[in-house]
Amino acid sequence: MSAPHAAPARVAVLGGTGFIGRVLVGRLVEQGHEVLSLARTEPAVPVPGRFARVDLSSTAPAELAALLDRERIDAVVNAAGGMWGLNDEQMYEANVVLVDRLVEAVGAMASPARLIHLGTVHEYGMAPIGVSQHEDDSPAPVMEYGKLKLAASESVVRAVAAGRVDAVVLRLGNVVGAGQPGHSLLGVMAGKLDAARLDGSTAQLSLAPLTAQRDFVDLTDTVDAVLAAIATRTTVAVINIGTGSASAARLLVELLIEESGVPTEITEVPAPEGSGPETEWQQLDVTLAAEQLGWAPRRTLREAVADLWRAQLGSSAG
Repeated sequence: MSAPHAAPARVAVLGGTGFIGRVLVGRLVEQGHEVLSLARTEPAVPVPGRFARVDLSSTAPAELAALLDRERIDAVVNAAGGMWGLNDEQMYEANVVLVDRLVEAVGAMASPARLIHLGTVHEYGMAPIGVSQHEDDSPAPVMEYGKLKLAASESVVRAVAAGRVDAVVLRLGNVVGAGQPGHSLLGVMAGKLDAARLDGSTAQLSLAPLTAQRDFVDLTDTVDAVLAAIATRTTVAVINIGTGSASAARLLVELLIEESGVPTEITEVPAPEGSGPETEWQQLDVTLAAEQLGWAPRRTLREAVADLWRAQLGSSAG
């Protein structure tokens, strides 16, 4: 299923210069929407549509509401947030304070926009092997990032329950695709493979068993889900977006090596004590996504990894 094509709208994308946000902005512009990207730093490579430099974690809600009103925004997508390279205070500002301010700002608009907040599977924590995580499950995040993202999502859910905003949280699986962040597992592996390709050498990869089972989801499919959420009114506040199946992280690395065609030697390193599939399982139940958004994943993990590798080649060539 593809995303419903909404009538042209005015959409603000917070974090429109990031991994998911940049692709979303491009798709929105392609569909004829007027798009305003908001981010702290102007990108070196311009994004489609218009850009406004705004520090979202420090901008007062009234100021942000006034900006959204001036722009006559119909929908706001929060693809912002942060984890890597931030200290605890910065992570809190980027993931919790930002969303609290955003919810207040959207609720204060003269004509409140629809809000789509991008959450994460890490809000759930882990589950027993074979168990799918449902939106009604009690979250028990393990990582600090998951705890902060959960606090942000709960802020949105409370505002929906109180009738202050029209919003939905899309709880995303582990997104894979073009422009993969360089600090992620696949981003690091792609960088090492590309360096070996350029040197004409054999890539040397040191890998733990990578027995973790995760719900990996293609970037294009993820953006389709966001587009569907913009176009569709939902009757629930949280919707999972994933494939509905768990895959080993090692499989993704092997697919990347195959797609690259780069000769590779893998050195196995011991897994951290206490790790293993029984403590590292996540699989999303995506029934509600089909029921509420008419959305289902269409693309394979191999296609997602192929997109990632093509983008890596493009970045090193450019």
